[in-house]
Amino acid sequence: MRYWLVFGVFASYISSVKGYSLIREYSGQSFFDRWDFYGDYDNLTAGNVLWANESYAASQKLAYIDSGGNAIIKVDNTTNVPLGQNRSTVRITSQDTYDIGSVWIIDLSHIPFGCSVWPAFWTFGPNWPQDGEIDIIEAINMMTYNQMSIHTTPGCTDNGSEYQLGISGPTTDCSQPPGCTVMETSPNSYAGDFAAAGGGVWATQFDVSGIFIWFWSRPNIPASINQASSSSVDVTQWGTPHASYFSNTCNITQFYTAQNLVLDITLCGVWAGVGSNYASTCGNAGPTGQCYEDCVVGPGSPRYDDAYFNISYVRAYTSALPSATGTATISTHPTRVTATRQSGKSTRNYDHNGWSAVVMFLIAAPIAVIGSWPLMFKKLHYRGMPV
Repeated sequence: MRYWLVFGVFASYISSVKGYSLIREYSGQSFFDRWDFYGDYDNLTAGNVLWANESYAASQKLAYIDSGGNAIIKVDNTTNVPLGQNRSTVRITSQDTYDIGSVWIIDLSHIPFGCSVWPAFWTFGPNWPQDGEIDIIEAINMMTYNQMSIHTTPGCTDNGSEYQLGISGPTTDCSQPPGCTVMETSPNSYAGDFAAAGGGVWATQFDVSGIFIWFWSRPNIPASINQASSSSVDVTQWGTPHASYFSNTCNITQFYTAQNLVLDITLCGVWAGVGSNYASTCGNAGPTGQCYEDCVVGPGSPRYDDAYFNISYVRAYTSALPSATGTATISTHPTRVTATRQSGKSTRNYDHNGWSAVVMFLIAAPIAVIGSWPLMFKKLHYRGMPV
């Protein structure tokens, strides 16, 4: 009986934050209007790319709207790159930033893949890395599944949650270089299988209670998201998240501030191009067994013919809770990360429009419950009870 009481309290908390209203949609001919093109070398992950500026990306059709109204972001697959030079690709950052109390949804029919290819859809705070990072879509080379993760400064941990469908990685300290990772276990989350299934949708809830990520392959997308115009969403209809990072071990308001959205594709670099990460699926891709020499150098086709995003839309929603700003905040200048993509130290705390006391009162009991939720979930599961 006490377990059902715990479940009831948890469910009632989630239901209190279920409603989110649309505040921004990036789609159609205006998709790129509110994004900044990076226009420089990859100083983030040491990839062998030059991220194009907006004019070059448009002229070379590295970023454009196709005949179906979808946004295409791709690696240059037409240039024969000589040894010692890098290949052009794209990184864009949203001019809008989204505070705690947001949901982001992205619908794609194709994600970049192939040897040396490292795509990502991720977020970061303006004082990166102190303001946190969320990796929603990220994979390398010929991986067959997506990997989600969070990166923070020291003090945020994740011990794995049974309230998720994915499998947590071995690192529990989210300030370490790998971050706190979760491997997607649902089929068709990356590479050719993702495209063959018609693509899919990711949704991310950025909330005081935690960070939660869902994935649906095309046939399984909830009806509320599949509607032609979803002006609001209800997260309680989405079932168990695929990745869950609860605030009882990672205080979201301490380790995160408002986030920019990022889409990028790099090549090789400190993950895709290193050691067994490359050799395990791409070691026979060329004569040298080296990522740069065998992939980046030389002709771009057919090597990079699948290295593109095809995006129907990106939507941002906000909740009506006091913990959220209620609006998107707009950057007046491009936001550029100039550090290596690894965490430093932060002691940041901030007030959400003077509602801190109210928010703490509203969330104190539910967060305490969340700490025991995995245990309750485990006991229900072992007893053969529906959850």
